[in-house]
Amino acid sequence: MAKRIRKAVIPAAGFGTRFLPQTKALPKEMLPIVDKPVIQYVVEEAVASGIEDIVIVTGALKRAIEDHFDVPNQDLIKNLEQGNKQKLLEETKKIADLANFIYVRQKGPYGNGTPVLAAEPIIENEAFAVLWGDEFIYANPPRLSQMIDVYEKYGGIVISGVRIDKKEDLKRYGIADLDPVEGNVYKIKSIVEKPEPDEAPSNIATHGAYIVPPELFGALRSLEPGKGGEIWLVDAINKLQDSGVPVYAVEIENGKYYDTGNKLEYMKTAVELALEHPDINGDFKAFLKTLNLD
Repeated sequence: MAKRIRKAVIPAAGFGTRFLPQTKALPKEMLPIVDKPVIQYVVEEAVASGIEDIVIVTGALKRAIEDHFDVPNQDLIKNLEQGNKQKLLEETKKIADLANFIYVRQKGPYGNGTPVLAAEPIIENEAFAVLWGDEFIYANPPRLSQMIDVYEKYGGIVISGVRIDKKEDLKRYGIADLDPVEGNVYKIKSIVEKPEPDEAPSNIATHGAYIVPPELFGALRSLEPGKGGEIWLVDAINKLQDSGVPVYAVEIENGKYYDTGNKLEYMKTAVELALEHPDINGDFKAFLKTLNLD
């Protein structure tokens, strides 16, 4: 029986160049979606899925992430108490209690595999989850919880799958060549990175969240730099698959994918969730109706 997944790694060391100059001093993971930063949505998904230890891999100018998940300072507490803002005070305090937060600085070459490797001393000999800090999925049950169920049944490596509705969007993602297993579970034969739409093996993108065994670290260490001279997580997964480790995709059920990694998708996410926010949804919808969008 597979051991319970207790730890999640969230890489958050990138420069956020797509959002410059905003991200010159502010981590892209801290960009707000109404009143919460993107990375908090990611953490909340992990916690709702039973994760206890959150390992956030950071780089320069990322201190704001640590401060956000720390206990609020006494000046802020005093200000909220004096303003009789008890609800805000409780919401702010509970952020630090979401999980056990551990921070590691990234070292090594560029690539999305490097921050994962940086977490090895904390993960040790356990299977663990990896979630990117600039995208999330709202799902019921949570995306990672659905993936953990599959991992506990089949083991191996498990990757979240999202069906891409627009054919022209297939070239933005890693698209999986799949064999069906049962229901929403597939065995991955290969992943084609950013294929031309007519050459894509399916319309299921595999990205965003992963459950991987500790052997991944050895695979990452053995990699030569790949595309763009970078160390890629998918290359290490392919190496494990070549050695006989099965790789599964879970098409996430009852979920909506939110990509906040570029300006347009970030703005779409902010608007959509603002329309669902109980404090502002009515007034915000009324405001949008006043705009001349012709």
